[in-house]
Amino acid sequence: MDILSIIVITLAISLGLNIILKKFNISPIVGYIFTGAVITFFVDMTSIDSHHLEQVAEFGIVFLMFTIGLEFSIHHLRTMKKEVFVVGTLQVLVTATIFGMLAHYIFGINSDTSIIIGSAIALSSTAIVLKILNENGDIHRPYGRNSLGILLFQDIAVIPILLMISFLASSGGSSVSSLLVQTFISGFFVLAVLFLLGKYATSKFLSAVVESKSEELFIASIILIVLSASLFAHIFGFSYSLGAFIAGMLIAETKYKHQIEADLVPFRDLLLGLFFITVGLQLNFKFVVDNFFIIIGLTAGILLLKAILIFIVVRMFTFTKRAFKTALALAQVGEFSFAIFALAKSNSLIDSQILQILISVVVVSLIFTSLTVRYVREFTNFFYKQRTEILDEPIVTAEISNHIIVCGYSLLGQKIVKQLRKKDIPYMAIDHDHTHADKGKENGDVVFFGNAASKTILESMFLKNAMAVIIAIDNDDKVRLICEAIKSINPYIHIIVKISHQSQVDDLKELGVSDFVNENESVAKLLVSKAMKCDLY
Repeated sequence: MDILSIIVITLAISLGLNIILKKFNISPIVGYIFTGAVITFFVDMTSIDSHHLEQVAEFGIVFLMFTIGLEFSIHHLRTMKKEVFVVGTLQVLVTATIFGMLAHYIFGINSDTSIIIGSAIALSSTAIVLKILNENGDIHRPYGRNSLGILLFQDIAVIPILLMISFLASSGGSSVSSLLVQTFISGFFVLAVLFLLGKYATSKFLSAVVESKSEELFIASIILIVLSASLFAHIFGFSYSLGAFIAGMLIAETKYKHQIEADLVPFRDLLLGLFFITVGLQLNFKFVVDNFFIIIGLTAGILLLKAILIFIVVRMFTFTKRAFKTALALAQVGEFSFAIFALAKSNSLIDSQILQILISVVVVSLIFTSLTVRYVREFTNFFYKQRTEILDEPIVTAEISNHIIVCGYSLLGQKIVKQLRKKDIPYMAIDHDHTHADKGKENGDVVFFGNAASKTILESMFLKNAMAVIIAIDNDDKVRLICEAIKSINPYIHIIVKISHQSQVDDLKELGVSDFVNENESVAKLLVSKAMKCDLY
């Protein structure tokens, strides 16, 4: 079967499954994994280079980590050093040690394979956990902060784990200490180069691209930055996703953050879907059926024990309720374990029978997680009624309500913002012209660079909590697109539109917009009013 036929079949199965699952409020992730499993059952995939497919699919995680990085500037990462380097280190070491010992002493697996299994099980799913936490807003909550910090360290830990497998496979290799030193030096170099480029080159590069006023060039430039940072990190032995996260974190310091996030969401979600399909491709239906009870029993045991170990580690640094939620969110075995098992298999460090069981266990744990992570808070609140304290310093701009969103920051938009400030009314303004955004920064106003017709940007400005939206833009088509996007998110919000001719009223009334200010009529009335007040001599 040719590649185009496989793509068509994959899309058809994926869409069909997800449409059905969506009716039961089940995550699309489950549909993607089952799509991969169904394809392997009915389609001969031997003609497809699975390695290249997995490489392409991995960029779903790359773009996810980049958009997560956009939410965390260098300053925010400094505030998370305990979660990343203390809690994360303890979680990986404790979990890997306990599961490695269980594999060796209870299941009789040799010591090298036990170390590898323990290390793989210590990792959790960056792709699933961060995607769901990001979707439901829990990424900004304290337990989301703990989860992100641990996942970041786990991403870093993948490199020494892979190096360890290479060391175990070759008796004449370097010592463990030299490998750690090499990793540290490489990591420092990667961080330094990306930081310097991000601080001094990226912003100027993006400004030059924005000057072209071309949407496709802007998107292409962002993809170039993401892929370049990922490749640079990979060349020095780190994961693609770690390089992407660092790039996102550096761009978070620029004014282009919100527009970039809005433009990349479609790429990210499509590639993440492909990634989860490749996870499903690794399932062997016959093997799962033959070993069903073993796989389910091992999965349940790993989820329970790992949750207990994570709870114990996190509880040392925070409240019981928060530790409980973090443990539930990170109990699964992550997608990077596939890379660890693959390298171990290629170096003859793991038996084929054990490998297939472990792969099946990982996939089942990922399916379980995709179904349950979004309900972690509800489940925890059922047992723990009391509230815990909030963060002293939020990771991102604190959520606001009863504010006014101003679309457009030209001369009229600036006057509107000035009036809002005089009346002490909270506001957020947005403009797609970077010179206007720069002007807002000079004026000390809250102005973001971005496309006001983007739902992602409107949601990031807390549209659902806003009191009203003022649209002060001249482009008729753009005004309609903005109104459509606003109404799709919050159909009841009060929208005030500046118009220049009556035909705009008829066009926008069908969207439920009823408040208009005709600039020509308003100016005419004002001029006549002023004239009537003149003294006649």
